[in-house]
Amino acid sequence: MPTLTTEKKSRIFAEFGGNAKNTGSIEGQIALLTEKINHISQHLQQNKKDFSTHRGLMKMVGQRKRLLTYLSKHNLQGYRALIEKLGLRK
Repeated sequence: MPTLTTEKKSRIFAEFGGNAKNTGSIEGQIALLTEKINHISQHLQQNKKDFSTHRGLMKMVGQRKRLLTYLSKHNLQGYRALIEKLGLRK
């Protein structure tokens, strides 16, 4: 079963990207990656020896980190609002 349905993706982009069709927004991409990371983390808690999924998770975490760094350099207020809304960087 796929992790995210089309409806869920469009809802995420509508909430964070401003528009369901705005799939290129940095905020929307970070929110989507966060949702995928949370789903895969739950999978890996039950399947500790699934190393290929663990590698994919690490790649997603790195991609999200790069996007967050870009956002913090270009839009600091948006960065702070996004990490507060997503519950990152406790």
